[in-house]
Amino acid sequence: MRAFAVLLFVALLMLGERVSSQTTRTIKIIVPFAPGGSADFLARLLAEQVGRAYQGPTIVIESRPGAGTVIGTEAASRATPDGNTLLINAGGNLLISPHVRKVNFDPLTSFEPVCKLVSFPNVIAVNSLSPYRTLNDLIGAASSKPGELTAASPGPASDSQIAFEKLKRAANIHMTFVPYPGAAPAINALLGGHVTSAISSYGPMAEQAKAGKLRILATTTRTRIESLPEVPTVAEFGYKDYEVDVWWGLFAPAKTPKESVSQLIDWFGAALQAPEIAPKLLAQGLFPAKMCGPDFAALIRKQYDDFGDIIREAGIKE
Repeated sequence: MRAFAVLLFVALLMLGERVSSQTTRTIKIIVPFAPGGSADFLARLLAEQVGRAYQGPTIVIESRPGAGTVIGTEAASRATPDGNTLLINAGGNLLISPHVRKVNFDPLTSFEPVCKLVSFPNVIAVNSLSPYRTLNDLIGAASSKPGELTAASPGPASDSQIAFEKLKRAANIHMTFVPYPGAAPAINALLGGHVTSAISSYGPMAEQAKAGKLRILATTTRTRIESLPEVPTVAEFGYKDYEVDVWWGLFAPAKTPKESVSQLIDWFGAALQAPEIAPKLLAQGLFPAKMCGPDFAALIRKQYDDFGDIIREAGIKE
């Protein structure tokens, strides 16, 4: 009886140690953007959901902005690959930076792709007073007046500029690109009549569009977006191969053990599918877009090559 009691005590002690080690585990998510933005919101929302659902890891958010997300991204790439340091980054930042500047990471080899989390689609818009009511109207005017029409976007060397350059090539038009240091200045320029059009993510444009101050002509996505069912895609105007997929994804440092990556996929994949999460994301102009593991890795490889081709052909520089 005494022996059994001792064995039971040891078993309970070991179980307690395992539970303790699980509940005291701390995971850090590096967000290479300033606090308070959409990336910070996304990281905190999913961290809270994972922590609540699994009653286990403590997840902390570390903002490491600077150099167009390069500082935080490089820090994540150097982290110990134990599953306890993660990175949330935008595909545009991660995949464009190595083509236009010297960086100390390789998006194809420095990270283990965990999941594509959300998309935040780009749209093409004009001022509501503009005579151009459809994308074909805008393209027709650009064809008849080469170089006279302008397109504003965050940039340079942004996914919005990639979308612009792809449109120019698809439609065989020449418009003048006008970069701004963020979506808000680009939209303000459009509202003020300083540019003909703007290409940017839908979230920052949503309120002005709902207020009738902007007219959304098209989305750059493969399919229509849920909150704008009446707005066609660029592909619907006859440019069937046109698509620019803009997303934020979750990454672990390269050589993170497969079992850790698999666990992270389970945790964050389930968090994205929780019914209370989607409305909160949609309110920020973000759309749940779960794609994990090998499928996500394949998307990264394809976009990296596609972006590189556009950047070289257009001579895009930062």
